[in-house]
Amino acid sequence: MFATINELDGWQPLPLADADIRYAASWLGRHEADALFERLMHEITWERHRLNLFGREVDSPRLSCWIGDPGTAYTYSRSRFEPCPWTASLLPLRERVQAFCGTRFNSVLANLYRHGQDSMGWHSDDEPELGTCPVIASVSLGAERRFRLRRKSPRGTRAALPLGLSLAHGSVLYMAGDTQRYYQHDLPKVAGVTGARINLTFRFIKVPA
Repeated sequence: MFATINELDGWQPLPLADADIRYAASWLGRHEADALFERLMHEITWERHRLNLFGREVDSPRLSCWIGDPGTAYTYSRSRFEPCPWTASLLPLRERVQAFCGTRFNSVLANLYRHGQDSMGWHSDDEPELGTCPVIASVSLGAERRFRLRRKSPRGTRAALPLGLSLAHGSVLYMAGDTQRYYQHDLPKVAGVTGARINLTFRFIKVPA
């Protein structure tokens, strides 16, 4: 039986209206995070996904792999991805993330940012397969990178100024409630970062009966 997130220690809430966002900077110890990073670099089958942006196909500016239980296909940017099997290191990690967040996950999007020029553009994780109020747990390993959030603005108006958070090696970011409804997030390019970063965003895909 999972504990509720209010019963768990180590969370720092982010003060954003209409959102439930929490951060645990030191979820994994340094040595454990180092070892997990090295294992996942070799265990995961990294691919360069093709994405549909503004009516044309482009290479994703990072390497990725969609992993999950059977039947957890995922469609984003008009591309459909069938899940790869869980790796030997990801299965026990999923159990730990579930226990820490108090919820169940059946899939994970693994992203590899090889250096500071790999990035993720502004978006919300609001695909239909995730449901109306998805819970997402984001584990960061490797080089520290700046994660930004901004409130969605009506079409034709200026976007709100973003809130930035440096995601540490071994940290977990939790997003739930109406976060994806009201906010977008990104991981911008940054000069001077030469180290690699692995990001694991655990999710629950609603599988058709």
